Amino acid sequence: MFTAPCQTDTRITQLRARRVWDSRGRPTLEAEVTLADGSTGRAMAPAGASRGSREALELRDGGTRLGGLDVTQAVAGVNGEIAALLRGMDAADQAGIDAAMIARDGTPAKARLGGNALVATSLAVLQASAAARGLPLWQHLAAGDPVSLPLPEIQIFGGGAHAGRRVDIQDFMVMPLGATSFAQALEMTAEVYGAAGALMQAAGKRQGVADEGGYWPVFAANDEALGMLVRAIEHAGLRPGRDMAISLDIAASEFGEGGRYRLGLETRELDTAQLIELLGGWLDAYPIVSIEDPLAEDDEAGMVEFTRRFGRRVQIIGDDYLVTAAARIDHAAALPACNCALIKPNQAGTVSETRAALAAARRAGWATVISARSGETEDVAIAHLAVGWNAGQLKVGSFASSERMAKWNECLRIEEALGARARFAGRTALAID
Repeated sequence: MFTAPCQTDTRITQLRARRVWDSRGRPTLEAEVTLADGSTGRAMAPAGASRGSREALELRDGGTRLGGLDVTQAVAGVNGEIAALLRGMDAADQAGIDAAMIARDGTPAKARLGGNALVATSLAVLQASAAARGLPLWQHLAAGDPVSLPLPEIQIFGGGAHAGRRVDIQDFMVMPLGATSFAQALEMTAEVYGAAGALMQAAGKRQGVADEGGYWPVFAANDEALGMLVRAIEHAGLRPGRDMAISLDIAASEFGEGGRYRLGLETRELDTAQLIELLGGWLDAYPIVSIEDPLAEDDEAGMVEFTRRFGRRVQIIGDDYLVTAAARIDHAAALPACNCALIKPNQAGTVSETRAALAAARRAGWATVISARSGETEDVAIAHLAVGWNAGQLKVGSFASSERMAKWNECLRIEEALGARARFAGRTALAID
């Protein structure tokens, strides 16, 4: 039995921020909200390495100290200007609080107060509001609607900006399509992760750990990673494409601009049509069911063409191209240039904007994926967003880093709490006909 909601005084009495450290050992900030009834909420701001040009901007100090990455200005803004603004406001009015912060910042990309300051504060308010009701965050968000445990998208090999650009493709991931529960999904993926490590070690291709916990590989070509991934699935005793499928984050904006794409690993340059043909060949040769940012964010015509050709057979996710913005999703849906939206709270900047982006994707009939960032923290809020908003899919990284496992493990706790009512989204969450 879950605790029933109760009427309490949810006015904000205190907001404070502190500097903490993310999974890359870089400064970030944590916001903590206290309400009149004593309820509290805390949240941390993550940071991306691969970023869309239109996403909310982090406020960093600049200069030489800590590589210019310190957040003393952002912390001071929360403790001063934002705290004064929100004091006395009702934490239950998430939309009003977020709108007030956006207006006070006054810039399109939240550059004055910082997207990092706003997202940590917004999420902390949300957490405090759930605490005041005596509910876990996912249940607070669900508001009585049906929920499901998300289909996980779990990194096995990291590349691109997450692994020193040793491999051009940013994420080589798997999705446990044959699982019937979240617990089973993790067990199946753990077997693949272990098998991949053993195969990489035997082949002398294992170099270290990438930003999101996957193996940092040494390959001679990008598609060599795909072959190794299929072998790992088979060595784990699973059927590629049925029990376990492949998901890719191309992150094409990291190596392409103006319709030209430079594959550093293979020392060749491709135009839009050639990159589409290359990726189409991979779709034919390997059990790939999802592909993120196949073209650069400035190559909208390429995104439209890729979706026209492959959108009925594979999930096409927009990340850098969409930047968790409802207006961008509405625009892309009209073309169409995707069939799935990646949803990142810090990319939008507030909970309300994040929710609006998810709603826009649903209006379009798209699938949605709640996603972490490469610079993560132990904060598990996105696991609750994925369940409470019934997003269907969750992407947080791999198995070798505790800031990733914290989120996967939180989903296990939620599944256990739901008991007989637990439902696993599975392959039905994919945007595939």
